Order: sequence, then C-alpha cells, then structure tokens
Amino acid sequence: MPDTKTIRQTPSHRYTAPPLLDTEILMPRNIALPHIEGLVSYEPGRPIEEVARELKLRPASIIKLASNENPLGPSPKAVAAMRRALATAHLYPDGGSYYLRQGLAKHLDVQPDNIVLGNGSNELIEMLFHAFVAPGDEIVCGERAFVVYKLCAAMLQARTVEVPFRNHVHDLDAMLAACNGRTKIIFVANPNNPTGTRVDNAAFCRFLDRVPNHTIIVLDEAYYEFLDNPPDTIGHIIGKRAPNIIALRTFSKIVGLAGLRIGYGIAGKEMVGLLNKVRQPFNVNSIAQAGALASLSDHAHIKRTRQSNKQGLAYLSGEFRKMKLEFIPSVANFICVRVGNGRAVFDALQRRGVIVRPLAGYRMPEWVRVTVGTMSENRRFIRELKTIMK
Repeated sequence: MPDTKTIRQTPSHRYTAPPLLDTEILMPRNIALPHIEGLVSYEPGRPIEEVARELKLRPASIIKLASNENPLGPSPKAVAAMRRALATAHLYPDGGSYYLRQGLAKHLDVQPDNIVLGNGSNELIEMLFHAFVAPGDEIVCGERAFVVYKLCAAMLQARTVEVPFRNHVHDLDAMLAACNGRTKIIFVANPNNPTGTRVDNAAFCRFLDRVPNHTIIVLDEAYYEFLDNPPDTIGHIIGKRAPNIIALRTFSKIVGLAGLRIGYGIAGKEMVGLLNKVRQPFNVNSIAQAGALASLSDHAHIKRTRQSNKQGLAYLSGEFRKMKLEFIPSVANFICVRVGNGRAVFDALQRRGVIVRPLAGYRMPEWVRVTVGTMSENRRFIRELKTIMK
C-alpha cells in the first residue's frame, strides 16, 4: 500500500477515489457450487470496535461478554515468550511444531506423535472432514451444539443428523441410536457450547466404549480445563488404544490466547498421521507456538482464571435467581439466561455498551449467552439487564 505522505506530496499526486458505479459487477451465474450458495456464514460475537463505530460509543466504555474470552487477558508468560519470538518473525515457523508438541506431550503424559496442531480447533474440525467425510456421508451431533459442525458438513455435501438434547444436555443414547452405516463422525462437545452443560462421566465412558471403531468420535473439549471432575478422555484414547477417538482442546479459553488461533488434537498415532496429510503447511505461526508453549507452565494464571470464573458464575446465577429468570447451570466460562425476546435484549444491551450473544441461531430465541467477565463487568451487565427488563 502506498505511503499516504508520498501520494500527497503535490496536488497532482493526491489520491482521488473512483466514482461509484450504478451497478455492481457480479460473479457469473453458476460459477459457485450450488451447495455453497445456500450456506449461511458463521456469525461470531461482535467486536468492540464494530459496535463502537455503529452506535457511536467510546470503545473504552464497552464490555464484551459475547465470545467466551478470558476476562483476565492472556497468560503473562505467553506474552513474554511472544515478544521474544517477534525477533525471528521474518522466518517461516517450524511446520511440525516440534517444541510445542514436545511440551504438550509432557504436559498430557502422551507421545508427541499423539498431538496434531491446528489454527484453532476450527481448523482441526475442518481437517477431520477432509480426512474422513465424503459427499453423502452423515455426521451426528446435538441440535444445540457448536454450529460449525453442521457448516463443515454442508460444505462437503454430507448430511447432518441433529439429535435433540435432554434437559439441555447431550442425549448420548439417542445419538448412538441415530448412527448407521453412513455415519462417519459423532461430535460431542463436553462441556457444550452454548448451553454450558456436561455429560455424566460414567455415561460418557459407556458411550465411548459402545461406538463402533468405524465411526470417528470427536470430543470437543474447548472448556475442559474449567471442569472440577473432568472425564479421562486421554485414558480412553491412549490407555485403551482407541483408534477412532480424538479430543480437541484449545489455548483460546483457559490461558487467554484466542487471538492467536491455536488448538490441538489428542489421538492415536494413525489418526494424527492422516490429519497431518490434509494439514496446510505452516498452519500454526511461530508467535502462536511460542506463546502456547510458555502458557503451559503458567499455573498461576490458570488458577486465577478458574477462581475468577467460579466467582463470576456464582454471582450471575444468584442474580438470575433474584430476578426470577430461568438459566442453565453452567460448568464452563459462560451462562445462558432466558430473557424473553433474546434479540431485543441483545440490541438493548448493545446500545448500553454491553455485548452478549443472542441464541436464535441455536433455536433458542428467548435466550442470550453471557461470558463470565471480571466482577466489575458482571455487575455492570446485571445492572444494565435489570434496567432493560423493567
């Protein structure tokens, strides 16, 4: 991009925008694949800067409780490591992420060959589809599970079988009953986004043992570190030598590195080898690798995050009870509350500088999802919600 000082040296060099055209030049008809044209784009939580521009608010006056980000910020150890890594940002990253895989292997008590890295867990989900799903195949997931599963299936012309939840929780028996000879992947998010619920450990283990080996089980564990009594998924994958199970985890939540886009999968060596065949070269940048590796040893930051989250969940739950609002008890770093018209409450909160997440896209139009923030952010959200609900 030209330097603005250069293009404005003299009036004759001043940049002038081209005139607007009356008609826009469109893509030629039928150039896009028909099944792509019908897809609906994923809608993330709105950024602070976008809301500030639209509503003419000061960015500093806005709090974002929409994307389940860590309110305490990134791991300090990660920040220090990333600053050091900037000195070699002109070099391509280690395509195999050797040191990060070594660090994760030690942290999880597995082998480095059991680890596959992705540009966020989302890329790992897409890699699984490329490796195992063909047009006409089926996937099974909960009807109120992460919408990206369904989007990836549609992209590859696979069919999504959505199983209703039972009391806001995955119905594992019904999910197993929904499988057939065409089922390639079952997705179980535990804890689940957006409901914040988990499945019982004993039922979960029975489910893992009952799924046949020709069906891939994807355990989406983005919020795993917030659980007090987590299931032993690695024991199933490694200890029982399960060839068809993969656990997906992320550095976005507990250590606050969402902006780096880095996640990892834990699986048997054969599955990891297959996923590496469809993995893009240099998919995890060097700055992210350095920050993620350093964050593994930042036990103080992880402890503070868990404590802050427990305090925030208890406060929000208590306030919802006082307001006589139905909510879903959560074990993650967010909570869903029933407010009547979810979209209207979302819009009203946004105008008051509080960004939350409406859930109509998850067939929950009367609900909003609220990320647990700092205590000052939680209290402000409740104040604004009370004003709106009156």
